[in-house]
Amino acid sequence: MAFWAAATGRTSPSKVVPVLNPNQKQFLQDEIRYREKMNILARTDAGNLTDYYVRKQETIDDPELLDKHDSFYHTTKSLLVLFQIMGVMPIHRSPPKTNLPRTGYSWTSKQVMWACVVFAIQTTLVVLVLRERVNKFVTNSDKRFDEAIYNVIFISLLFTNFLLPVASWRHGPQVAIFKNMWTNYQLKFLKVTGTPIVFPNLYPLTWGLCIFSWLLSIVINLSQYFLQPDFELWYTLAYYPIIAMLNCFCSLWYINCNAFGTASRALSDSLQTTLKGDKPARKLTEYRHLWVDLSHMMQQLGRAYSNMYGMYCLVVFFTTIVATYGSFSEIIDHGATYKEVGLFVIVLYCMTLLYIICNEAHYASQSVGLDFQTKLLNVNLTAVDSATQKEVEMFLVAIAKNPPIMNLDGYANINRELITSNISFMATYLVVLLQFKITEQRAVRSQQALAAL
Repeated sequence: MAFWAAATGRTSPSKVVPVLNPNQKQFLQDEIRYREKMNILARTDAGNLTDYYVRKQETIDDPELLDKHDSFYHTTKSLLVLFQIMGVMPIHRSPPKTNLPRTGYSWTSKQVMWACVVFAIQTTLVVLVLRERVNKFVTNSDKRFDEAIYNVIFISLLFTNFLLPVASWRHGPQVAIFKNMWTNYQLKFLKVTGTPIVFPNLYPLTWGLCIFSWLLSIVINLSQYFLQPDFELWYTLAYYPIIAMLNCFCSLWYINCNAFGTASRALSDSLQTTLKGDKPARKLTEYRHLWVDLSHMMQQLGRAYSNMYGMYCLVVFFTTIVATYGSFSEIIDHGATYKEVGLFVIVLYCMTLLYIICNEAHYASQSVGLDFQTKLLNVNLTAVDSATQKEVEMFLVAIAKNPPIMNLDGYANINRELITSNISFMATYLVVLLQFKITEQRAVRSQQALAAL
């Protein structure tokens, strides 16, 4: 091409600069530094050898050492055991052996067998309650509209039990990967920064949320027993684990988001301390690797629990629409009563769960992404050497290319926008339903007026 350009009297075209992703840039930088290090060694001038940081090779960590520094598992173990007892997520802790992941999932494990037994017992109760409620709903046509709405809501909740194997058990391997990522990350963090990640108050918080989830389930079911005349006491046996499961899902999400925020703040503090030291470029690359691992863990959280929280959002969405429409419709027909207050309590409960999940995801993403990026942008690049400047620039590129987004395996992003979008959808459906209700009422009043004449 250059010979053709010279022969024709034209200028040679400029080279096309390739666009590299963060991993390719990282590999290229390591190769350049390794070549520079070899040149220094060839000149027998090893005085500045420490200026050229080369990425360390990955090593297999001792399983006993992983267990010792796995504070996230030890502080949140109570919720994991509760999920195993309830048969919701039958993952298990593997024996401390080399090359064996610390958390595993197997369809032939005793945890899965126990989950099958619990699921069979719970399904039997659900089928019995479902048959009773459907028969009463179909045969009793003189029932008030608000009582029918209660039946629709609690019948729909029973169907979540049948989705448990598909929504939870099938993603057991992905949940095990997420747990192992946390285990390996904490030891890697200790090796790089020299300090462990401390989760303050997470142990009593986890225990408190486990107890509160079941107490709230008992209170909700007993309140429905007293509020609904056709809600028998033995029905609550089928609803206790279902409502408690929804509460535990919310608790699990809150704990994970809280842990991400704690890890991000610990990494940020270590980064600030390192930048104040001499020649921080040697450590910035390792901090960049730690941050990318943290971002990947946030993405893995959404991937591992995508079906469970997708089902969770659908239940909240459907229950909120039905309960809101039922309460407004009954108020229009007969005025406000204590039963409508019960429906509004259900709406408040569902929207509170959705708000907690979306709000905690927002704060976790902001802590890992925007807050971290802001601290790097505030670094005075004129006061550091050229190697540190390059590392800061590569760090910012890594943050831009690996955004810490909690995505449910491509179905939806969990953030505050999910709340507003759900509210807008629910408002649209409610307006349409209420229009039908008002039109029906006008037709009934017109018929009554004609009959009076």
